[in-house]
Amino acid sequence: MQPDATSERIAVLGLGYVGLPLALALSRAGFDVVGLDTHAPTIAALTAGHDPNGEVADTSVSASTMHFTHTPADLSGCTVFIIAVPTPITDAKAPDLGPVLGACATIAPHLTEGALVVLESTVYPGVTEEVCGPALAAGSGLEAGRQIKLAYSPERVNPGDAEHSLENVTKIIAAQDAETLDRVEALYAPVIKTGLHRASSIATAEAAKVIENTQRDLNIALVNEFALIFDRLGLDTLEVLEAAGTKWNFLPFKPGLVGGHCIGVDPYYLTYRAEQLGYHPEVILAGRRINDHMGAHVAQTLIKAMLKRDISVGGARVLILGYTFKENCADTRNSRVADIVAELSDYAVQVEVHDPWVGTERLEGEHGVTATAQPNAGVYDAIVVAVGHREYVDMGAQAVRAFGKPGAIVYDIKGIFDRAESDLRL
Repeated sequence: MQPDATSERIAVLGLGYVGLPLALALSRAGFDVVGLDTHAPTIAALTAGHDPNGEVADTSVSASTMHFTHTPADLSGCTVFIIAVPTPITDAKAPDLGPVLGACATIAPHLTEGALVVLESTVYPGVTEEVCGPALAAGSGLEAGRQIKLAYSPERVNPGDAEHSLENVTKIIAAQDAETLDRVEALYAPVIKTGLHRASSIATAEAAKVIENTQRDLNIALVNEFALIFDRLGLDTLEVLEAAGTKWNFLPFKPGLVGGHCIGVDPYYLTYRAEQLGYHPEVILAGRRINDHMGAHVAQTLIKAMLKRDISVGGARVLILGYTFKENCADTRNSRVADIVAELSDYAVQVEVHDPWVGTERLEGEHGVTATAQPNAGVYDAIVVAVGHREYVDMGAQAVRAFGKPGAIVYDIKGIFDRAESDLRL
């Protein structure tokens, strides 16, 4: 007999951009929720009523009745375990399933017969059943698929996007059998306002998630290649895209840096799985190469512009505005702004970074860049607008240019200002 949904005691592993909103939503829906994160400072902040990532309002955190912990023993008695940990890639651009396997090892001793394990992390098709299942079975002594039930429901979080929140985006769910899928639906239905999509298999849901971001990566790669071509033609890419966009079916993508925890990472999960099966992807990897090159392209374009203005490159001071992987969020994971910093530094340029969403302590401590809390006026040879934070939009082009010396170059790679207000655009 299917258990009453509200009788479930749910553990959410990983309280970052994905896990925390989900855990809080489940708690608001009436479930008994335990949130576990191995990072003790994160738990301390959440216990004090503050989300260190700034994605959830402090009032929502402090008002929650859920239990925050970094102690695995607190998972005892849970009937549902939702894994929402990162799935990064290695330096060799292969999937790093260490966090997922670590979460499996953490929950395995606390699994009892009938437990449900739901993976939310982005993976390649087969991971839930072929990797997590055996790991959970080995750690618990229970048979995966019979005594332990497996399910998959991929996250669709978009940091900094209040419109497309957890509750407002259709959620895919999949499970090993129909009865388990009904149980998963009973968990998520009270939370997701726009409805659930029941996939026919776990592998189908895993594949759907990984191609969502792969498709976007390739679309951005295409317009980035347009930008590389138009740069050689002396054309303004954004103007070309605006003109082409007057056709009803032209897709509105813009060139830019592709970072973050999803778009710049997920394609490698799919290509890894494809190569395991003997197929070498060509289009996907070509798009990745183009997007990974854009930071260096920005830096080299700036260096050429400086030389044309007789600005001495060695020792030049360049201010970079923004370091996060996208606008209006504090997420710096896989930020490709780092590529601009590294390339300019190779030319002996003195680079300073400003980002109001990150702060100097994190920029210098976590990322090893020289940071400034408040750039001085009239001291920089060039300014690069790397992230379109609302603070820079509100500041306006004149105020940004005021950071530079007379004749300084403003490179607006995000296109937040009019063409006439900057010297370079991507």
